[in-house]
Amino acid sequence: MRALLAGNWKMNGSKASLGEIRALGRAFADEAPPGDVLICPPATLIGEALRASAGSVIAIGGQDCHPEPAGAFTGDISAEMLRDAGATSVIVGHSERRQYHAETSQVVAAKAMAAHRASLYAIVCVGETESERVAGRAIDVVTGQLADSVPLGFGSSQVAIAYEPVWAIGTGRTPTAAEIHEMHAAIRKALRATNGADSAAIRILYGGSVKPENAADILAIPDVDGALVGGASLRAADFLRIVRAAPRR
Repeated sequence: MRALLAGNWKMNGSKASLGEIRALGRAFADEAPPGDVLICPPATLIGEALRASAGSVIAIGGQDCHPEPAGAFTGDISAEMLRDAGATSVIVGHSERRQYHAETSQVVAAKAMAAHRASLYAIVCVGETESERVAGRAIDVVTGQLADSVPLGFGSSQVAIAYEPVWAIGTGRTPTAAEIHEMHAAIRKALRATNGADSAAIRILYGGSVKPENAADILAIPDVDGALVGGASLRAADFLRIVRAAPRR
């Protein structure tokens, strides 16, 4: 399975940041990346990011979408608008959306359906808090989120799963390799039960303080099919090292 290396810029970046995308594009012109490369900048930069990545293998995605295609939802962006802007993918259910915007898994599922409606590839995020892990509930929490967030029947061409332990995002802390493997295996098992024969081809990404220094170890773990990268994706040199760490499959 070809890895997916996705960079989530979050609420960071301006036109001055587009040079990082151009630098990545130049690097990939000389060496084909071992996996698919996606950058999800703020919505204000999608058009400019597409121009910066023109002629390269870098795809551009969105960070969120509204469940409805249009309407009186001031400040929101529909999946159709992202597609119209040139995005090919969208992140839904990121822990920061769940935490700061009180998004439920049912809302996340509606957004995943909206992405499908607009022919966008959805990256559905799941993950437990530190207190949930300490209480021994991590797998139950994550598989519960998965069941409620991913529409039944979605296959590998429609969705990827990003496991992001909430306590690891932006903290510099990461689970052990054994903990990551255990969770990704549990996610794979849950997908087999609900999403049919194609579930084996659905990519499961790891996210949560992925850095150039730990990327190779994380990406070598069984059932880790790529990474959702936050802060390190803002710098071409760092993100390039992470992409290069992915195994060629």
